Amino acid sequence: MPIATVNPADGETLKTYEPMGEEELERRLQLAEATFRTYRTSPFAERARRMNKAADLLDEDQQEVAWVMSIEMGKPVTQARAEVAKCAKAMRWYAERAEGLLADVVPPESDVRASGASRVRITYRPLGPVLAVMPWNFPLWQVVRFAAPALMAGNVGLLKHASNVPRTALYLEDLFHRAGFPEGCFQTLLIGAGAVDDILRDERVKAATLTGSEPAGRAVASTAGEMIKKTVLELGGSDPFLVMPSADLDRAAEVAVTARVQNNGQSCIAAKRFIVHTDVYDAFVERFVAGMKALTVGDPLEEDTDVGPLATAQGRADVEELVDDAKRSGAEVLCGGERPDGPGWYYPPTVLAGITREMRIHREEAFGPVATVYRAADLDEALLIANDSPFGLSSNVWTRDEHEVERCARDLEAGGVYVNGMTASYPGFPFGGVKRSGYGRELSAEGIREFCNITTVWQGA
Repeated sequence: MPIATVNPADGETLKTYEPMGEEELERRLQLAEATFRTYRTSPFAERARRMNKAADLLDEDQQEVAWVMSIEMGKPVTQARAEVAKCAKAMRWYAERAEGLLADVVPPESDVRASGASRVRITYRPLGPVLAVMPWNFPLWQVVRFAAPALMAGNVGLLKHASNVPRTALYLEDLFHRAGFPEGCFQTLLIGAGAVDDILRDERVKAATLTGSEPAGRAVASTAGEMIKKTVLELGGSDPFLVMPSADLDRAAEVAVTARVQNNGQSCIAAKRFIVHTDVYDAFVERFVAGMKALTVGDPLEEDTDVGPLATAQGRADVEELVDDAKRSGAEVLCGGERPDGPGWYYPPTVLAGITREMRIHREEAFGPVATVYRAADLDEALLIANDSPFGLSSNVWTRDEHEVERCARDLEAGGVYVNGMTASYPGFPFGGVKRSGYGRELSAEGIREFCNITTVWQGA
């Protein structure tokens, strides 16, 4: 894929960028290594001042950055502005809390004495340059949720962003530079996917984080494993959305629509499989389908647009293939399901019923505004359907029954269980998945410590 800004609303290529050559990449790797030597010991107060400045600049640039994201990957501009605000909030969260999250930990006195020490402390030290391989679907947020904790911990970042969001990628480098971070603290590498392996093998790069597809995750994990380097992976998701008889059906259906089509349905943590108790199946599905039909599909720069185009032509083709495969295998189309005429990579909000295990959409992630609905006889069957997936990123449960809440919290195979609400990422809570959704955690204390050397300092008498 060329490194280019292509407007998904009409397919027009607005600007193409030349990939960085070997000489420029070497210069940037040298700079990252040199910068880390001094930045790693910089005071937390200094890092926090710069991070807060970056948040202030982001607030000032909100309209411009939102427009760029909408133009590059089709996100409705109202959602793009919300993404910018969310990033600024996360920056301030880490600026305020990083020092406390990484403060030395003193083990219990009984353990200190038993070890024969006079003093023991556990410290958190930065690792060094970290390579971040990031996707296009949340082109600002995915990067900031890595960069804010990494920079506050004393690491430096090397960003390999998706090739279809180069303007956003270059903006991020400029943002941290304008905020006063030393040159080399955060650098954008305009490179293709083929260059990632060599960079990850470079001894100056100490770790990597990737948000993206399973194949990309496997490639990075394989090389990192060979080089014995730490990685955090956040891969695909096919999150279940369970609706039980005690649920508030009006509210559940309303949230279900948003949960499915947020970001034009291109979100790893979007609810994708709607598993409904048979007692309320018809009532919920009626409300859900009506809500999906009522959405406004159109130009992402228009304020009243709910669903814009998919980010790439290939992405739309992938969604279309999943839907067509399901239809050929007997799925019932409750709404949508046909590519519209006209320019741009649009696909309508779609609901499919009658899903069977033989259909590809049952096992694969539908990365677009396509929902599948399942009927479950009881909670046991709902959990079986929910866990019958190679993914385990997050999940949603709608019930007022506390026993059902506890069963789902215990038995759902996912990195998150959201009860009577929609999955979201928040700086204070760890975020990540299990199974093929990846490993490691972002955000919260767990996220900032992922790229730290957790060191035991033992002192004898």
